[in-house]
Amino acid sequence: MARYDLVCIGCGPAGEKAATQAAYFKRRVAIVEFEPRPGGAMINTGTIPSKTLRETALLLSAFRRRTVPGIRLQIDRDVSIFSFMARTLAVQQVEHDRIESAVDRHAIDIYSGRGVIVDANTVRVTAVDGSTTDLQTQHILIATGSRPTDLKAMGYDHPRIVDSDQLLQLPCLPKSLTVVGGGVIGCEYACVFGELGVEVTLIEPREVVLGFLDGEIRAALLRSMGDTNITIETGRGVDRIVSPTGDDEVCVILKDGTEIRSSHVLYAAGRAGNTEGIGLENIGVEPNNRGYLTVDETYQTTCNGVYAAGDVIGFPALASTSMEQGRVAACRMFGLDYKKAVSDIFPIGLYTIPPIGTVGLTEQQAREARYDVMVGKAALALTARGRILEADSAPNVGFVKLVFEYPSRRLLGAQIIGDEATELIHIAQMVLGSAESDRTIDRFVHNVFNYPTLSETFRLAAVNGLQNIAMREGRDDQIAARARVA
Repeated sequence: MARYDLVCIGCGPAGEKAATQAAYFKRRVAIVEFEPRPGGAMINTGTIPSKTLRETALLLSAFRRRTVPGIRLQIDRDVSIFSFMARTLAVQQVEHDRIESAVDRHAIDIYSGRGVIVDANTVRVTAVDGSTTDLQTQHILIATGSRPTDLKAMGYDHPRIVDSDQLLQLPCLPKSLTVVGGGVIGCEYACVFGELGVEVTLIEPREVVLGFLDGEIRAALLRSMGDTNITIETGRGVDRIVSPTGDDEVCVILKDGTEIRSSHVLYAAGRAGNTEGIGLENIGVEPNNRGYLTVDETYQTTCNGVYAAGDVIGFPALASTSMEQGRVAACRMFGLDYKKAVSDIFPIGLYTIPPIGTVGLTEQQAREARYDVMVGKAALALTARGRILEADSAPNVGFVKLVFEYPSRRLLGAQIIGDEATELIHIAQMVLGSAESDRTIDRFVHNVFNYPTLSETFRLAAVNGLQNIAMREGRDDQIAARARVA
């Protein structure tokens, strides 16, 4: 029986980083991976494929909105989605190679097959040929990720009703698309296919889509989606999905009787943790009703020595946080004085069109927390770079919003919508993570930003915040004067 210090079940972002972190500190580590190549949903089915398709949509969007004399754009409606994602395989290959190289470099053993927990110190691996191998280990990390809602279990076994994984395997672009679920995945795909010229209807049973977003940011996104001819239906639940005319069309019937017909339906209402069939019953660990596991601050489950990290534990279910959770879990299980916690200041990026970046508190959250809240805002179009990008034209209209406390001017959060929002948000993240004395909007005012860049918008937003302070205090001093001419 092979003996290890750590066995990771799953080699997505959490499993990979936990394994390499432990191996770096000279622990003997094994990874059990069911899929042919490592990377989990991040590389194989989710992040990389969907973002590659989005880049194509952005290119087409740029051609349509920034017209160049003599150049015409025409989309072949019969082309496969796979063709639109020509770069996907190349990027995936590089990422697969990177992970496998890191695993080899750290002398980590990989077992191909399905891992089942026999007890708190044993993982049994069943290979494709049916042979089994038992691994003895001091610790186990469950990093099996999550998956889309099982459509067959819901009675939707139809080739034109797909989940977010199956969508990218369609033989050609949908003629029209109904998206059920107004969460992050639903909105991202609605934007992508809207930009590709597909008629899209987005259905969200709740009253608002993306309810965690700042209200102004959400309103700007919805305006942009409307400009792309995306129809959004909120507060209207789905009763059933049928195919009244055979295989050529599907019909979503809402609970109020409204019928929405389209060539395809993307069901993007929820995901579930991959916890079935991995032996949790053998160690007394019980997932919740969505298959997610509960962990403590060290990422240990209710079974001593068994840990979990990544999408399998639910929110925030980001590749970036999953990586950090894996590293922290490895350090905590071995008592390593390196990483003790995942930072509570982490950015969230939405790859809608336009994209959104957010970090810290929104204005609404800050008010609910009873801060004396003020804001500073500036449009990307106020910068030279924004004008070069035609940031004043839909759907690229965007702005930076800084949320800060009065009178200390301490930054509480930042939200961005528009070009490069998911990149720009890290500037605000670094300020939020600074020492208390440096965590003010003055940091943006006194910094030097390259010209011409969208980063300059932070300075303009901060100056607007100072102007708002002066107006609140009834002053007409140099701060207010400088703000008027900035």
